[in-house]
Amino acid sequence: MARTSPQDKEFLDQLIALVESQLGDEEFGVAELADEMHMSRSNLLRRVKKACNLSVSQLINQIRLERAMEMLRNSTLNVSEISHQVGFNSPSYFIKCFREYYGYPPGEAGKHAITEPVEVEPLAEELKGSKLPYWIGAAGLLILLIVGLLLYKGEIFGEQVSREKSIAVLPFKNDSADSTNVYLINGLMDATLNNLQKIKDLRVLSRTSSEKYRESHKSIPEISEELQVSYLIEGSGQKIGESIVLNIQLIDGASDKHLWSKQYRREASDIFTLQQDISKDIAEKIQAIITPEEQNRIEKVPTENLKAYDSFLKGLNLLNKGGDDNLLSSVGYFKEAIKEDKSFGLAYAYAAVALYYHDVFREEKTHLEEMSVYADQAVLYDPTLDESLRAKALYYMLKKEYAKALPYLEKGLEYNPNSDQILILLANYYSMYMPNTGKYLEYAIQGLRLDIAAMDSASASFRYLEVGNGLIQTGFVDESLDYIDLARAYFPDNAFAGYVRAFISYAKTKDLRDTRNQLKAEFAKDSSRIDILQDLGKVSYYLREYDSAFLYYDRLNQIREQQKLDVYVHENMIIGVTYVKVGEIEKGQELIQSYKDYIESNQTIYRPLGLSTYYAYRGDYDKALDYLRLFSKEDNILFWVILFLPEDPTLDKFKENPEFKEIWAGIEKKFWDNNSKIRLQLEEEGLL
Repeated sequence: MARTSPQDKEFLDQLIALVESQLGDEEFGVAELADEMHMSRSNLLRRVKKACNLSVSQLINQIRLERAMEMLRNSTLNVSEISHQVGFNSPSYFIKCFREYYGYPPGEAGKHAITEPVEVEPLAEELKGSKLPYWIGAAGLLILLIVGLLLYKGEIFGEQVSREKSIAVLPFKNDSADSTNVYLINGLMDATLNNLQKIKDLRVLSRTSSEKYRESHKSIPEISEELQVSYLIEGSGQKIGESIVLNIQLIDGASDKHLWSKQYRREASDIFTLQQDISKDIAEKIQAIITPEEQNRIEKVPTENLKAYDSFLKGLNLLNKGGDDNLLSSVGYFKEAIKEDKSFGLAYAYAAVALYYHDVFREEKTHLEEMSVYADQAVLYDPTLDESLRAKALYYMLKKEYAKALPYLEKGLEYNPNSDQILILLANYYSMYMPNTGKYLEYAIQGLRLDIAAMDSASASFRYLEVGNGLIQTGFVDESLDYIDLARAYFPDNAFAGYVRAFISYAKTKDLRDTRNQLKAEFAKDSSRIDILQDLGKVSYYLREYDSAFLYYDRLNQIREQQKLDVYVHENMIIGVTYVKVGEIEKGQELIQSYKDYIESNQTIYRPLGLSTYYAYRGDYDKALDYLRLFSKEDNILFWVILFLPEDPTLDKFKENPEFKEIWAGIEKKFWDNNSKIRLQLEEEGLL
């Protein structure tokens, strides 16, 4: 670690003195400190970040909390009085911040000999006197913890990610020699996890994150460190006749100390009470607050018919395994469950979900109508289930009526704030279906926070990739590269990280040939990647090398037709133009018309831009300008539009039009103005 320079030390000393002079003023924050230092806010943020690797908000709060500790140890003032003197007008908020910073409440300050905050160290030898701690550790973990803070508003210190109520439910073990009971034990694990996820006061990691430890020999502290959670739940059980015996243990992750354990012996007919009791007992032991609404959702019995529930658990077990055969087989079990209980909302919901994942990438959506029935029945019989709402949203997404899906996803997340599946869908929704760069980045970061369970795994790598993609789509080139490189570091075989990196590199170099070479290198690793095949064609098209573009695009079309894939329809305009350029006029016009049909029915903010491009190609510049003006009113557009539209040869003549230049300049300005606003927010939160 490089030592702090004398200049940085002098700068920090000056900041500390200014903050301490305004210690009791809760309103004294980043803007006020910048004014006192006669610096712009952005310059102050960068200088503080360089000097001590903290945001300004963090620095101010640390100074306040350090001084609070001194007062607690050296004065007779009570906690409430001290909180006001160090700039916290809310004693409860002060206590919360203090506990998160030091690891214990201010009332216990006299009982602890060590005064350094939890998980922090002094900056450097020459700054020990000022007790300014900083966060250290692996770069990936540091970035992850900081990124998680974006989910919250208010002072960064008061809202930082806390490990106090973070929990992971490890896969339950089947104690019976009868392997046919595995689905039941897995079902109890899923029910425990789902009930805990409904509690907003908890941070509950996803099933995917925990599943990788099913056969793991790692110790509890190792798992806890990887998952970044305070508590782990272990469970094992068996079915004996008509009775269920289940052993549950709550374990402190860091120390491997068993905090609580209980053996539940219930009749199979009491399985729902068993599930409720487990989740409520766990929540009580870690002092999680359960609202009345959350309690009602936890206590809601999905069905009174035990035979129906048994079939449902068998279906759920197959659904979680994935694969086309398992998906369709799971639907068979869900149908059995519905036959036993016509009002079984959860069974309807999962039947719809299974059919969605079976059909999603197929050109012919053979189960769309059946899925519609199941989704409707799920919402009818259980409208407060996040699974029901997710099923309905997936139906609209499969039907390409994307705007109708959003209310169901948002309401589903409200009912289950820990649902990684809904967060993934929301990130994809704002990335691919109804693009909105700000929302995409927000949900990508939330998903990362919940699914960091898989540190050092492919799952973590793809979460970093998602955030990197969100950052580049908002125009943060260097920052996105950091996340893409983290994705590759955690999982070198991440097949998409290098692919995305090729385009991020173009944002820095504007070298299309280098971009194509990088894509070729990725394609050489896996020649089945039609996403790379499509983009090799596109980059060649931008280079005006139509013969090369045609070779890639023609291969793509053959694959689409042979496998009946409904993909890259939004690219058919430039694919069609490429065919025309090489003399394949009839096929080219067919593709261009399919693009026109697609964009006419498109519901996203990009419909006007697509129509502008189409009419520009046809030479109808008046219509092209009309649609471009409409597009110029949109916000939160993707950086790829700003980056690549000027490269499109279809628009070469149109781009010479003075009105085009004026409108396009306004579009670019709006994008970068929005980027500056987001940058300021991220810098204030210590994220850039």
